[in-house]
Amino acid sequence: MTTVFGVDIGGSGIKGAPVDLERGALAQERHKVLTPHPASPESVVAAVQEVVRHFDHQGPVGLTFPGVVVDGHTRTAANVDKGWIGMDAAGLFQDALGLPATVLNDADAAGLAELTHGAGQAHGGVVMVLTFGTGIGSALFVDGTLVPNTELGHLELRGKDAEHRASSAVRERHDLSWSAWAERVDEYLGLVERLFSPQLIIIGGGVSRKHEKFLPLLTERGAEVVPARLRNDAGIVGAAMAAAKAG
Repeated sequence: MTTVFGVDIGGSGIKGAPVDLERGALAQERHKVLTPHPASPESVVAAVQEVVRHFDHQGPVGLTFPGVVVDGHTRTAANVDKGWIGMDAAGLFQDALGLPATVLNDADAAGLAELTHGAGQAHGGVVMVLTFGTGIGSALFVDGTLVPNTELGHLELRGKDAEHRASSAVRERHDLSWSAWAERVDEYLGLVERLFSPQLIIIGGGVSRKHEKFLPLLTERGAEVVPARLRNDAGIVGAAMAAAKAG
């Protein structure tokens, strides 16, 4: 069994586990700590160290980040401290952990896992993975190839970032019913569909484990809309996959 460590850094929690890359599943139960506030580089690095050390892990580590990541550098920071902008995140984690580190966008990681081991397996054409959590993350694939850092949660919807209207956090903050929230998700999916015409939309993030409460309420559309099969573990699995690929 080949295991590589994956860490998923989110707006509310930082979770990680060793991943069995052959099965595309966690090799041990994940360990989670709350995302510090403010989520500055120093405090997030300390939280990541706690997660990795919990398993006494030695070897490559893959990490997701909720923002644009280019060549290991974090370019945006919508749901974490602005101090991350322009940071060599891969270098920062590598130095702190003393281990090889690979950093990529959180939704891109979840998408890689879903296309390899989950709901998008062997699916050609245009596939979109949307993660609903603190914000809305997106991963866009064309015939299995990732178009990185799409960040479609920041598309404008009714004059504001779509994630400020339709994320899972918005549902909780405003105590929206599932049907009221589904209407907002529906409107967002309509916007995404008009722009990209995907054949398949995979709904991920923590809310995907409650998919039966809202997916049946969505309008039928050209794209097939399905829940993520790896649920909220997809980011951890995808991060480990990216670290393994980076060698």
